[in-house]
Amino acid sequence: MLELAVAAVFLLVPLGRWLFATQGHRRRVDALEVRVHVNGIRGKSSVTRCIAGVLREAGYTTIAKTTGSAAVVIDQEGVDQPIIRSGPATILEQIEIIKRWLTPETNALVIECMAINPNYQRVCERQIVRSQIGVLTNVREDHQDVMGETLPEIAESLLNTCPLNGVLITAEINPQIVPVIQRIADSRGTELVVVRAEDVDPAEMRGFRHIEFEENVAVGLEVARRLGIDREVALQGMYTAEPDPGVLRVENTLIPNPKGEPVTVTWANMFAVNDRESTIFVMERLKRFTTEDTAVVAILNNRPDRQQRAVQFADIASVDLDTDYLVTFGSFERVVTERLLANGYPQERILNLGNDRNPSWDEIVDEMFLNIGAKHILLCGLVNIHTHQAEQMMEFFEHAETSELLLADAVTS
Repeated sequence: MLELAVAAVFLLVPLGRWLFATQGHRRRVDALEVRVHVNGIRGKSSVTRCIAGVLREAGYTTIAKTTGSAAVVIDQEGVDQPIIRSGPATILEQIEIIKRWLTPETNALVIECMAINPNYQRVCERQIVRSQIGVLTNVREDHQDVMGETLPEIAESLLNTCPLNGVLITAEINPQIVPVIQRIADSRGTELVVVRAEDVDPAEMRGFRHIEFEENVAVGLEVARRLGIDREVALQGMYTAEPDPGVLRVENTLIPNPKGEPVTVTWANMFAVNDRESTIFVMERLKRFTTEDTAVVAILNNRPDRQQRAVQFADIASVDLDTDYLVTFGSFERVVTERLLANGYPQERILNLGNDRNPSWDEIVDEMFLNIGAKHILLCGLVNIHTHQAEQMMEFFEHAETSELLLADAVTS
C-alpha cells in the first residue's frame, strides 16, 4: 500500500503542476481583448506583422510572434526581439512566449502558427491561443508528407487553427478550396470572410518600402474593419511595421564596367520563395521594374540535399517564367541544364556558375553583369538560400552602394 501511495504522489504532483500551469496560461490568454492566430503556407509572417502594426497604430498594447525568416517576438513598441532557443523548436515555445511577454497592460496577441503536424496545430489553437480571429493566408502544395497530398487535404490540416465561434479571414480564393474552408468554418460556428487583392486600391500600396502583397494588406484591413479601426489608421500601422527579414526588397546597384557605362542591376532576393505558384506571382509583380531595355536574369540556386526541388524549378524557370538568361548556382548543374534544354531553353542563355565550375566572384560578376551586354539587369534569386555562390551574392549586395526602390516608384513609373 505504501508503494502505491508513493507512486500516486509521483503521478499526481506533475499532474497538479501541469493543471496549475494550464489554468494560469488560460487566464492570461482569455483576459486579452484581441487574439489572432495566423496560419497558411505562404505569407504568415508578413500578415502577422501587418495585423500587429494595425493594432499598435490603433492604440492596442500588442505582442506578436513570428517564426518566418527569424523567430522573433515583436514587442509593444514594434521592435523585434530575437528568440534564443537552447534546443529544437516545439509548440511549448508559444506558452513560454505568452507567459514571459504578456503584461497586465497587454490587450492584443497576434501569433503565427509554428506547427506543421495537424494534431499540433489543433493543440496550438484550442489549448494555447484560443483565438477569436483566425487567419488562413493561403493553401499551397508544401509539407505534403505531413499535411496531405492534395490541396483540399492540406486545407483541412491548416484549418485545425480555425477558431470556435469566431471569425476566419482568408485570402484563399481557389474554388476548389473555398468550399472546404466554408464547411469547416460552419462546423465550428465560425463566420468565414474571403478577402481579395482587389479589395485594396493600388494607391494604398504606395506607402510600403518593400514588396508587400495586396492579399496580405486585405487581411489586415479586414481585421481592422472587424475591430472598428479606421482604414487610414490601419494602413499607417502596416506602413510603419517592420517587415520580416526575409521580405522581398528591390534595390538598384551600379556595377562598374571597364568597357563603358556602368550596368544597373536591380536585385530581387527571392531565395525564400520556394513554390511554383508564389514564384510565378512574384516574378509577375517584378515586371513593373523592367523596361524594353531590361535583361531578366534568374538564378537557380540548388542545395545538395534538394535534387527534386532543383528539377522542379528547372521546369518552372523554363516553362512558366519569362527570362532572358538562367544561371545555375550550387549543385546538380548537369541535371538542371539537361532539364532546361529538354524544355527548349536555349543553351546560349544558360550560365553554369555553380559547384561544377566553382568560378571566382570576379568571374561571376563578369558573366552575369558585364558580358550580357544590357544596360539594365533585373536579377532574381530563386529556389534556396544557402549555397556558396548565393551567400557571396547576398554579401555583395549587402555591402554594395544601393538605392532602395519604393513600390510607389514602380507604380507611378
